[in-house]
Amino acid sequence: MQLALKNDLPFATVMVNHQGETVTISNVLVDTGSATTIFSADMMALVHIVPSPEDILFTIRGVGGTEVVFTRTIERIQIAELSLSQFDVEIGGMDYGFDINGILGMDFLRQSGAIINLRNLTIDFAE
Repeated sequence: MQLALKNDLPFATVMVNHQGETVTISNVLVDTGSATTIFSADMMALVHIVPSPEDILFTIRGVGGTEVVFTRTIERIQIAELSLSQFDVEIGGMDYGFDINGILGMDFLRQSGAIINLRNLTIDFAE
């Protein structure tokens, strides 16, 4: 799958399926420096994932600062031909000052066997 380079950062498009709904999410950063995968609350609301009183909130920290998130298990996440089922993601505001709807972190990249080719700006997956 071809990655898009924006502001010298690699971005992909992913699909999320949950409770019979599907959303295609563009502007998802492929980030080997992020331990976990996170999506914007606005995108997840499209598949009926919204905060609930039972959610435990976590504060995460990164180069861009801190953010409060909650965790949910989504039924399926797909990028190109690869999909993972019952995958845990974090959900937060993602107000980082530029157009970003999610981050594919090392949890997804390792579990999927991602092979990132920076010369060709592609991401493929081990069989």
